[in-house]
Amino acid sequence: MKLCELLDSAVIKLNLAATEREEAIEELVDVLVRAGRITDRKGCIEALMAREAQQTTGIGNAVGVPHAKHPCITKLTAALGISQKGVEFEAVDDKPAKVIFLIMARMNDPGPHVRALAEIARLLQIPGFFRKLVEAKSSDDVLAAIAAEE
Repeated sequence: MKLCELLDSAVIKLNLAATEREEAIEELVDVLVRAGRITDRKGCIEALMAREAQQTTGIGNAVGVPHAKHPCITKLTAALGISQKGVEFEAVDDKPAKVIFLIMARMNDPGPHVRALAEIARLLQIPGFFRKLVEAKSSDDVLAAIAAEE
């Protein structure tokens, strides 16, 4: 699974306005709605927040990976948000998230979802990758950073 297959400039948002987890999730879901990738905004937000209620997806090191499944999803989709000031994500290390990968998956099809999460984890282990995302000046810079490592 390559993130380049899930992301394009329409689903990357630099300079997230949100400062709280739920606001960031709503902001990224709105990106997916505008891009025509999801049709049930409210349902997707509810699914994501229900997942967050189970356990935070703030994985630490200034990264959040909110993810959920919803019946309106016909194909795995994702959005990526970058926040310069950070978003309170109730992360395991109590640090705000600056990079947020949001993933929406199909019901009863865990394979692509799990592979996407694994690819995000792999990329974040690459020295300098996180910095390239946070310092990106455009969506094209973000996509180039991802493509260079995939």
